[in-house]
Amino acid sequence: MASQPDAEIFLRHYVAGSDITREPQARWVIDFFGLDEKAAQARFPEGFQIILNRVKPERDHNKRDVRRRNWWLFGENAPKLRSACNGLQRFIATSEVAKHRVFVFYNLPECLADGSLAAIALEDAYFIGVLSSRVHERWALSTGGTLEDRPRYQNGPCFLPFPFPAATDAEKQKIRELGEALDAHRKKQQAAHPGLTITGIYNVLEKLRSGEELTAKEKKIHDDGLVSVLKKIHDDLDAAVFDAYGWPATLTDDEILERLVALNHERAAEEKRGLIRWLRPEFQNQLQNKDGAGDVQQTIDADDPDDDETEGDADTAVARKPKRGRGAGKKSAGKAPTPAKVAKHPWPKDLAEQTRAVRGALAASGGIVTAADLVRHFKNAKAPRVEEILDTLVALGHARRTDSGYASA
Repeated sequence: MASQPDAEIFLRHYVAGSDITREPQARWVIDFFGLDEKAAQARFPEGFQIILNRVKPERDHNKRDVRRRNWWLFGENAPKLRSACNGLQRFIATSEVAKHRVFVFYNLPECLADGSLAAIALEDAYFIGVLSSRVHERWALSTGGTLEDRPRYQNGPCFLPFPFPAATDAEKQKIRELGEALDAHRKKQQAAHPGLTITGIYNVLEKLRSGEELTAKEKKIHDDGLVSVLKKIHDDLDAAVFDAYGWPATLTDDEILERLVALNHERAAEEKRGLIRWLRPEFQNQLQNKDGAGDVQQTIDADDPDDDETEGDADTAVARKPKRGRGAGKKSAGKAPTPAKVAKHPWPKDLAEQTRAVRGALAASGGIVTAADLVRHFKNAKAPRVEEILDTLVALGHARRTDSGYASA
């Protein structure tokens, strides 16, 4: 292929989730995106011949009409992802299914994302810094799904509703520098030590944090990956992200989630008033002006119960929307009895405190209750608001919904 002067234009490094979690592989594909059959043959005949001989015979029997007709094109081509990445020099990706939630940069246009990656069309290291923090990790673990025993990163609940901090320029710059340092450190150590994997590195990091003794094999990974240095970068990054939110770094996991849910609702209310905090203003304003699709902040519990699960491009994570319960709030003969008189507590004004109060009342109930039952525990509380918080707790895994009402998880 070296005889073709522009051959490299059509060669892409094909990256998958396993390239993040395990040892990166060198896989290359021929990508004729945007070209019809005649143009592909004229521009890169050597590559076209490879596809003609190796791909077309199989595509001729493909059950999907679009695959048969466009046999020279790679896969589904993920047009939405390509459009979102247009003009960027890199994008952020994480393995959809992984033990450790790690985000990395991949360069454009030479890299093409596989469907096992959740791809995010952002190139600013500020975003990879926030996404790599403990704050986002707690959110993703609580809102995402699982595959067997491994957490799954899903675009719908994990990214779209996540509220980024309203950081100052100085705070953004600090997070940006730490995000760059984090991505560069891991890549540098892996390049210097073939066989060193992200999973191995973060297994050791987990043991360092817990104070467990390292085995001989883990000590080698620690030395090759400079894991203590990695830990310091992560610690500094967590501190910088907490500062950007204006929150103390001593928050528990539950407190982090409660504050994120409250902030998510605040952002949704802002957007109803016309204030939208774009992540990529120029690109998202174009979408908004075109079809009203530029708004990416979604509330964790505002979906219609009749909405179907939706799936994005082949190169993005599946988006699964949290759903309201159909029978929530209705009386049922099967629910636990509620005392005739309940000591009422003041209804908090802050959403995070409201969430904490509802969760505590639910746990104290010791059975299945409705929103109407829990309202009786508070002065001036409204059943629709309590039900909304209960649905949020279900989405976060802190409560479960039954045909008769709600119970503590």
